[in-house]
Amino acid sequence: MAVEYQCCETQFFIRLLIILLLVLFAGLMSGLTLGLMSLSLVDLEVLAKSGTPQDRKHAAKILPVVRNQHLLLCTLLICNAAAMEALPIFLDSLVVAWGAVLISVTLILLFGEIIPQSICSRYGLAIGATVAPFVRVLVWICFPVAYPISKLLDYLLGHRHEALFRRAELKTLVNLHGNEAGKGGELTHDETTIIAGALELSEKTASDAMTPITDIFSIDINSKLDRDLMNLILEKGHSRVPVYYEQPTNIIGLVLVKNLLTIDPEEEIPVKNVTIRRIPRVPETLPLYDILNEFQKGHSHMAVVVRHCEKTGQQSSNNNADGKHMLKAKY
Repeated sequence: MAVEYQCCETQFFIRLLIILLLVLFAGLMSGLTLGLMSLSLVDLEVLAKSGTPQDRKHAAKILPVVRNQHLLLCTLLICNAAAMEALPIFLDSLVVAWGAVLISVTLILLFGEIIPQSICSRYGLAIGATVAPFVRVLVWICFPVAYPISKLLDYLLGHRHEALFRRAELKTLVNLHGNEAGKGGELTHDETTIIAGALELSEKTASDAMTPITDIFSIDINSKLDRDLMNLILEKGHSRVPVYYEQPTNIIGLVLVKNLLTIDPEEEIPVKNVTIRRIPRVPETLPLYDILNEFQKGHSHMAVVVRHCEKTGQQSSNNNADGKHMLKAKY
């Protein structure tokens, strides 16, 4: 009788241990399903290249495992389902049927779903990197069943899972990372402004960045560089001043203010006697990227935007006050 009692006690603890392992295994599979599948390949590649040293190490271990995401998903779900289906079988030998169902649901819900997913959603990168070798073994074990299902999912849903942001989404993401958003971001206001401006640059043309000719400070080529004009130029604080002929809309070039430092206002030298640099003319539909490339060549940091006439198909004449606008390079 003592031997039979010891045997029953041993079987009881063995089944209890198996139940515990099944719950932990199901919880691990459930947590990894959430933790690993929530990490896109783009997120992992970013962490592997520019994350902290620890994140780089973890991402490098996880990347080979999650590269075939449908195969990984099928493996984790198959293992999770097998553990949950086996749990009532061992519980049924210890308690009555309704008790086995009640205990099974409670254990799976609490220790197999809620707690593991809560932990893995927060520490999914570290946990995934730790169990990556074990997951590889499971992939090979479940391969005969998981592989055909994963190939079917690839065919039906596609196998590309890159979570790349569109231009507008990326701009919003940058703004959220600014310290002004109050979400713990490290980007300053100037940095977010520069990045957002660069993202919008490809969609804007010269007409979006030009300054109306009426708001431009310019000087007549026939005027004299007397004390009043020199003081006015210095007061404006521009490094370049457009020069026009007869009327402000007829811009013919520009002068560099630094070249006027050696001029004596008492001599009243005419503007036409100083060096006048050529100013390029660009159509209003020219993309800002093309204009920026021209500015970077160093030939000019200012351009005249010429409006295109819809009726004649020609550029506006110099006498049309609405035909010309100034575009300044801002750095």
